[in-house]
Amino acid sequence: MEKNKFSSFLNGYHNDLITVEGKSKNTSETYLISIKIFTNWLLEKNLDLENLSIQDLMIFFVTRQTQSDETTVAKEISAIRSFGSYLVRLGVWKENLGFLLERPRKSIKIPKVLSVDEVETLLASIDVSTSLGIRDRALFEIIYSSGLRISEVSGLLLQNIYLKEGILFVLGKGNKERLVPFGEDAKIWLTKWIEEERPKIVGRKNVPFVFVNYQGKQFSRKGIWKRFQEIKALAGVESKVHTLRHSFATHLLQGGADLRSVQQLLGHSDLATTQIYTHVDNSELKDFHKEFFEKEEK
Repeated sequence: MEKNKFSSFLNGYHNDLITVEGKSKNTSETYLISIKIFTNWLLEKNLDLENLSIQDLMIFFVTRQTQSDETTVAKEISAIRSFGSYLVRLGVWKENLGFLLERPRKSIKIPKVLSVDEVETLLASIDVSTSLGIRDRALFEIIYSSGLRISEVSGLLLQNIYLKEGILFVLGKGNKERLVPFGEDAKIWLTKWIEEERPKIVGRKNVPFVFVNYQGKQFSRKGIWKRFQEIKALAGVESKVHTLRHSFATHLLQGGADLRSVQQLLGHSDLATTQIYTHVDNSELKDFHKEFFEKEEK
């Protein structure tokens, strides 16, 4: 097929993405890039769209799998399916060959999890001699105690904290709401922050957010991430902020919590997302379990 004919298809497809399928600008551009890769391959192989077979399409994606990761290939298959729908509407394809392709299965990535001792070392390394230090201790205690995302703890509102009951009202991904309990250690530091230290920074300003920076403004996700980098360096613990969330989930499961409960606490819409925590090495889970109950007995 001639290059200019491909260009005609691409231009029409791009307009179709926006006007018919209602795709966003970013999605439309991403799909278009994927289809350009596909049509360039067709030109190299001297193949045309009208007579393309599923075997040709499979050969293309076998080639792509050697050049890209699973996530990229899966996105390109989505683009091909979208492009196939467009070609069916034009009458170029009798059926959408893209739906005959199987998306590559994502390999399971085991999350990094800290031991109980490592979590305690990390939290204990925070200097609580200042107001901001107490803020940091309260903040990271809450992340670990309740399994919050960074965005959730950054956007946590004073009106959504029930100190006496030990419960947080959280607005998560997709504006989904959930109630999450927090432990006694988190309660102690959170109370000290909200009642004693936070007023020193905020003053009389009406700031709705629980965690603020030194200027009394919302403590941003970037600010939280940067502060965590400094704390983990001092503690000598190799970790990321969301590792505390992973540790929260894993420690709950190793303590006997059921998967569905952990799903609800984490705010996962799909149970399969929570199931990743069951893939932590069994010997590691046993070590966590033993360590946890030894501390309880002391």
